[in-house]
Amino acid sequence: MIKNPKISIITVSYNSQSTIKHTIDSVSSQTYKNKEYILIDGASQDWTLDILDFKKDEIDNFVSEKDDGIYDAMNKGIKAATGDIIGILNSDDFYYNQDVLSKVAKVFEETNCDCLYGDLIFVNKGDISKIVRYWKSGKFEKNIMKKGWMLPHPTFFVRKKIYQKYGLYNTSLKRAADYEMILRLLHKEKINIEYIPEILIKMRVGGESNASIWNRLKGNNEDNIAWNLNGLKKPHFIRFIKPFRKISQFFRKPKD
Repeated sequence: MIKNPKISIITVSYNSQSTIKHTIDSVSSQTYKNKEYILIDGASQDWTLDILDFKKDEIDNFVSEKDDGIYDAMNKGIKAATGDIIGILNSDDFYYNQDVLSKVAKVFEETNCDCLYGDLIFVNKGDISKIVRYWKSGKFEKNIMKKGWMLPHPTFFVRKKIYQKYGLYNTSLKRAADYEMILRLLHKEKINIEYIPEILIKMRVGGESNASIWNRLKGNNEDNIAWNLNGLKKPHFIRFIKPFRKISQFFRKPKD
C-alpha cells in the first residue's frame, strides 16, 4: 500500500482557448500537493498556446504537436506520467471542488484498489452554474456492463501499473476507446474498483467528448466493436440500451 500516492493528471487540448485556463486553475487549486500536471496539446491554432505559455509554471510536462486524435494524446500523457495514479481531465472539464484529489488519494490508500470513479454533472457552456445533466454512477456490480452501464470517464482514476499491465487506449476507435478501456479493465480483467458516491467533475456540454444521446444512437457502432475486440459475448441490443440508460440523467438533480 502506497501512502501519499503521487497523482498524475493529464489534460488533452486542441483549440481550447475559451476553457483551458479554468481547467488548469482547477488542478492548481487542489489541496492535495503530491501531484503532477501533464498537458498534451494537439498543435492548437487559436490562443491556447499563448494561454499555456502564460500558465507554464503550473504545468509539469507540456507537449504541443500533431497527434492521431484524443486517445493518442491520452496515451502520450500516460506514457509520460511518473505518478502512481493517473486521472484524465478534459480541457472542457474542472474539478467539483478543491478537495477532489485528496479524496481520491485517501480512497486509494484505505482500500488499495486498482481504480476508482465517482459522479459527474454537465453544466451549461456559457453559464457553469446551470446544471444540464447529472450522471450519478452508482456502485459497480458484476455483469452490470451487460446492462448498458458506463461510468463517467473523467472521474476515472487508475493506477499506472494497470495501464502497464493491460495496455493503453485503442486508437483504432475514434469515439469509444474510453468505453473499450473500461470494458476491458472492469468486465474482462475484473480489476479491483471503488466508487466515491460524490460529484468529482463538472463538464461543460457541447464538447467533443459529450455528444448528444441521439448522436450516440447513430454512431455507437464502436461500442459493439469494443466487445468484439475483447473476445466478449455482446449483449443483445447493447447499442440501444446503453444510450437510453442516460435519459434519466436529464431529469435527476443532485442534492445540495
